[in-house]
Amino acid sequence: MRDLLAALHALRERLGAIPQADERSLQDLKTEILGRKAGALTTILGALPKLDPADRKAVGGAANVLKREFEAAFVARERALTLAARAGGSVDLTMPGRPAWQGGLHLVTQVVDEICDIFRELGFTRAVGPEAETEWYNFGALNFPKDHPAIDAQDSFYLSPGVLLRTHTSPVQVRTMEHYPPPIRVVSPGQCYRRDPFDPSHSPVFEQVEGLVVDDGVSFVDLKATLSAFARKFFGPHTATRFSPSYFPFTEPSADMQVTCSVCRGSGCPTCKQSGWIEILGSGMVHPAVLDNCKIDSERYTGFAFGMGPHRIAMVRHGIPDIRFFFESDVRFLSQFTGHVP
Repeated sequence: MRDLLAALHALRERLGAIPQADERSLQDLKTEILGRKAGALTTILGALPKLDPADRKAVGGAANVLKREFEAAFVARERALTLAARAGGSVDLTMPGRPAWQGGLHLVTQVVDEICDIFRELGFTRAVGPEAETEWYNFGALNFPKDHPAIDAQDSFYLSPGVLLRTHTSPVQVRTMEHYPPPIRVVSPGQCYRRDPFDPSHSPVFEQVEGLVVDDGVSFVDLKATLSAFARKFFGPHTATRFSPSYFPFTEPSADMQVTCSVCRGSGCPTCKQSGWIEILGSGMVHPAVLDNCKIDSERYTGFAFGMGPHRIAMVRHGIPDIRFFFESDVRFLSQFTGHVP
């Protein structure tokens, strides 16, 4: 009996060799231990009938436990070798490695950051606000007449009576004027929502960057100088600007700003519709009613405001014909502007 128990103990130490065995040595080890004719465990189990009943029970129980452990270890190692063989068979080790994909900032995000950085150099602070707004902040405080079509549910996304997804980032300007006294100089980027069709030039969800300046003696000259400096910094030092009359409920007078086309440099092309000019933003002097609504003395202070769409500016700068390209998540398109090639 002692010899058989010693043999079982010696076999147990062989379990540690199974997980490291290769396919050939694994089969040799399996035959040596579990072989039907001369396997070590088979020999031990064959000797049990010659033992006393008490010894037979002890040795037989230990032998059967060890046999199950060996069988389980062999099955696990065979499965591991099979999986490794399958994986190795599908890989051509002579091929060069595939470079890892690297992420990057979306083109529109890059444009927003660049715009904000330019205005930061001009003394502006970035301000943000909620995307769900009340009618007062989105329309009322900004001097929108109650019958203005933008207030209709067919043009705006209402969440509940009197609450909607903001249609512009101008409410951030109102909240800023409510909480901080002049002088004020802020730029407010953020998402906006309108019931626009999703076509080459419109999207129901879009980025907007707006700016506001309020101080003593601010005039239209300051507006033109500030926005012209921005255009030269963003589009290039030789960029020309021009302003044409426009209308916005919250500014008076109001003006659209155009810049020389960055594609044709003013000579005329399909991007600028052969005019040589492209409109990039709307602007104007803050309406006195807006200042009064924000508890700012309109007799003492004046200011100007402006707003632009980063999607449109990115399209102008890079000659992109369709705004929907920005939303399709096509890595081939986006990688042109991140510096990373998939």
